[in-house]
Amino acid sequence: MKIVRVEAIPFAIPYTKPLRFASGEVHTADHVLVRVHTDGGLVGTAEAPPRPYTYGETQESIVAVIRRIFEPQLLGLTPLEREAVHERLDRTVGNPTAKAAIDMALWDIVGQVAGLPVSGLLGGYTDRMRVSHMVGFAPAAEMVAEAERIRDTHGITTFKVKVGRRPYTDDVAACRALREALGPDVELYIDGNRGWTAQEAARVLRETADLGLTFAEELCPADDVLARRWLVARSPVLFIADESATSAAEVTREVLGGSATAISVKTARTGFTASQRVLHQCEGLGVPVVMGNQIDGQIGTLCSVAFGAAHRSACRHAGELSNFLDMSDDLLTEPLSIENGTLRVREGAGLGIEIDADKLNRYRQDH
Repeated sequence: MKIVRVEAIPFAIPYTKPLRFASGEVHTADHVLVRVHTDGGLVGTAEAPPRPYTYGETQESIVAVIRRIFEPQLLGLTPLEREAVHERLDRTVGNPTAKAAIDMALWDIVGQVAGLPVSGLLGGYTDRMRVSHMVGFAPAAEMVAEAERIRDTHGITTFKVKVGRRPYTDDVAACRALREALGPDVELYIDGNRGWTAQEAARVLRETADLGLTFAEELCPADDVLARRWLVARSPVLFIADESATSAAEVTREVLGGSATAISVKTARTGFTASQRVLHQCEGLGVPVVMGNQIDGQIGTLCSVAFGAAHRSACRHAGELSNFLDMSDDLLTEPLSIENGTLRVREGAGLGIEIDADKLNRYRQDH
């Protein structure tokens, strides 16, 4: 069974409200549906979410690199030749979400051939994950109202709070309001998207020390090497590297260099193959991981939960699996549902992704 075509279909679905954070804001899910076709008729499916302010990719660049560079390089290979696939993809620098989507689509095909769920092939630890919800920038009262609504509607009790504003006291006040409203049993952690200096971040950590935060993520740039190490050494909570540790090599550098004490794994940027390498490196170094979210739609979320639930160390903490709740629609024939604070892995062979053809036709941008 050989690869005969790689599709890259741009689509756009509006969010019900803008998602705001220190490195940017998103009003529309301008994503790319990636489908790998084989001569046996099987099709693997995944999703690539452009994040130009993080990785430099745009919807247009993802479509172009897949159609012009990656597809010609992959034709004739089989879905099992993932090492050969990645050798060819890695000839091109960057483009992480384009590469990740191709990788996950290939795993989808392998699962279909085997008649087994991809999550089982990856490790099969459990069939669901606890869900963490991201609370974006807004006045404190609105952030509290959103968290209470998500808790009451979906049973979610872990919240990732976007921070990184100036003055930093706005975010301290928001975190305090969330803790007071939600009580001591709800888990809170913060993500600064590199928005503060190390000194500002240190003040935030000091002034929120009584709130019982679980993690702090990317509060200052990793490129501020000595300042970042200074901050992490003084952090009272585990410090997550996200966009600064996107490969096993970067994880090694950041952890051993004292710039991180936990790692965010995102299948949207490392697929399943490279995500396993990152995860195993973290296990070897003794640092915990959190399944992160690239503001994925439901397709990307299915991939995240399939990977996270497959591995014991990946589901110790709640996964960031709920950003699709802020989208006005999606492409799946059967929408995802978060119940009692958990999201289940789809049953059946492969990833269980079935695309609604009418919706794809409505939202695609390349007519």
